[in-house]
Amino acid sequence: MRKLAAWLVLGALGAVSVVAQEPLPGTFGEIIEVRVVNIEVVVTDRDGVRVPDLRPEDFRLKVDGREVPIEYFTEVRGGDAIEVETAEGLAAPEGIPALAPGSAVGTSYLLFIDDFFAIERDRDRVLRGLLEDLPQLGEADRMAVVAYDGRGLAMLSSWSQSLPALERALQGALDRPSYGLQRLAERRANDSERSLVQRPGFFDRANTPFGERVELSQRAYIERLAEQLQGSVMAASATLRSFAAPPGRKVMLLLAGGWPYSPVQYAVDSFQADTLEPDIPRGHRLYEPLIDTANRLGYTLYPVDVPGLESEMVDASQASADDARLASDTSLNREQEREATLGFIAKETGGTALLNGLRQEAFERVAGDTRSYYWLGFTPTRRGDDQRHRVEVEVLRPGLRARSREGYQDVSKAREVSMAVESALLFGNPPSSQGLPVQVGKPERRGRSIVRLPLSIGIPLAALTTVPMDGKRVADLELRLAALDEEGRRSEIPIVPLQVVVAADAPPDGFVRYETKVELRRVRQQLVVAIYDRSSGSLLSTTLEVQP
Repeated sequence: MRKLAAWLVLGALGAVSVVAQEPLPGTFGEIIEVRVVNIEVVVTDRDGVRVPDLRPEDFRLKVDGREVPIEYFTEVRGGDAIEVETAEGLAAPEGIPALAPGSAVGTSYLLFIDDFFAIERDRDRVLRGLLEDLPQLGEADRMAVVAYDGRGLAMLSSWSQSLPALERALQGALDRPSYGLQRLAERRANDSERSLVQRPGFFDRANTPFGERVELSQRAYIERLAEQLQGSVMAASATLRSFAAPPGRKVMLLLAGGWPYSPVQYAVDSFQADTLEPDIPRGHRLYEPLIDTANRLGYTLYPVDVPGLESEMVDASQASADDARLASDTSLNREQEREATLGFIAKETGGTALLNGLRQEAFERVAGDTRSYYWLGFTPTRRGDDQRHRVEVEVLRPGLRARSREGYQDVSKAREVSMAVESALLFGNPPSSQGLPVQVGKPERRGRSIVRLPLSIGIPLAALTTVPMDGKRVADLELRLAALDEEGRRSEIPIVPLQVVVAADAPPDGFVRYETKVELRRVRQQLVVAIYDRSSGSLLSTTLEVQP
């Protein structure tokens, strides 16, 4: 799956048939421009009590250790704007709502349900708790519901303020299958294999000067687990992008089915063994795509510990034989691995992790936490270099503490386009409203499990922006191809630069045709083909389902 090569040949002009899927309603897959960094700040005293009536001069805002001006400031208390004030001589930046005192400030709650790692019974307990607390949705609030099963994203509800509609969406979520028992079986198989190969000297620092390494028999499970986690992180990130611009405060309730901080340590399951596998992502490297997307779009993440304390999970009246072994299968080390992930995600985005027993009152807790806060904004210097910048908010009055998001990424245009393609891959809809005509040729066998699939891409001349170069008209383009198979494995997204020379006598309604070949595994695939026009910033794309 990670081999996805493309060979490009300039072809003749001609019409090409369109093979595309309709976009899902209510999603926004376009390239997103974000100029202003919004920071929601919760201020408490030593006893954890919220502190009202602070002014802009009570805060110090730092980016990468250097103080920057607060260009926008308001206090939201109990869901209402209390005060709007900008720094002296500065107006609120374009795109930031001017909140009049007394006006309601709604919250947009984006619910992400992880069906891939969650065990059905645990997930359903959390969902039933959400159903009970749903009447706490305020008049100005709204909610959208999305679920992920390891293969794709399903939108169960777009933004809605209707309690009956949202109740139907949550009931629909209860009826969906979950795949946590499969993840449990994979973990048990790894543990069984580990018990067979483990022996004195299994971890031998003398033979591994750079740290302990896992046995080869364990590595396949670890690599697969890391890949599964990356897929879940990409799905949650794509969900944020597809619901990027709702009004009011933006919050994601992340119902995580058990995401370890380090796949290696989770598999090894030992406090004593500090295992080093530098090529396996962990921690910030593993979860930074989700954190960066949330901070860039202004979302606060509230991750929910769906499994809870597994020792509490076994109900003799309901548990199967497999379920009854959960408590003995899960160590304190693995419990801490999962909780460390949720705490890390929450801390980086300004939210709180809802662990163990709090999972069944998640919405009540989140609704209460998002009613009162200070809303700060500033306009950073954008370079589009994909660099991450640390953000610190200090309260200058003694004895007070601030909680807020801790950074943002200055995303490049190239990365932004690739993220739009990733979103389309998981939602099954093209990232642009203007489709890209594509024809699929006859697959060519390249081995027992690999095929080479010919694609004919028709790029409409009317959609190209050309610039003069050496007496000719040239379009500066990029081709992106992404694939997701029925087992949830995905390809990397290569960026292939193209320059198209448009003849002076080319018909304006004609096409430039490119012949492209991609290598894929011989299973059903979801394929996104996208052409990005660097001059205009427009994106042409289509989503295909192929069976090589």
